[in-house]
Amino acid sequence: MTGTAIAGIVGGIVCLLIVVVIIWLIATYNKLVRQRNQVEASWAQIDVQLKRRYDLIPNLVETVKGYAAHEKGTLEAVISARNSAVAASNAEPAARADAENQVTQTLGRLFALAEAYPNLKANENFIALQSELANTEDKIAYSRQFYNSAVQTYNNATQTIPTNIIAGMMGFRPKTFFETAEGERGPVQVRF
Repeated sequence: MTGTAIAGIVGGIVCLLIVVVIIWLIATYNKLVRQRNQVEASWAQIDVQLKRRYDLIPNLVETVKGYAAHEKGTLEAVISARNSAVAASNAEPAARADAENQVTQTLGRLFALAEAYPNLKANENFIALQSELANTEDKIAYSRQFYNSAVQTYNNATQTIPTNIIAGMMGFRPKTFFETAEGERGPVQVRF
């Protein structure tokens, strides 16, 4: 073999390696974009369900108000928590999760309050609103699970070798999980 033939083979191998690296870079970048978009889309689904919950809460409070008007503190706490959550609607997931956990806790107190009023528990409007809110809470839980799964997949991709090299160069940053409150993580301790 002559020197030019060897140089041609080496040049061809180098060109092939460059093409393979470029294809890998493009494929990795596109994968990261798809995963980031999945995280954002799943966050939008949480947002839809939370807005639905925000719309239900005032109706529920008004229904309870007619039966338990003297329980003003609980009703105001629910509305205050709702308003705080609405105000945090553009916040990062961690801050938003804190606000949403407050809503969940105050709603729990509202439903506990309803147990003390048999006429309220029998009210068809209250029952329908409570059912709708429970359905919405289930959808929020599912959406949260889907979001956290998308975040985990995205974060794994941005933090593992060799994808983390591309992620770092292109500005892909880890996302935050939407976590539950401490009280929601385990069984509730019952005291007598």
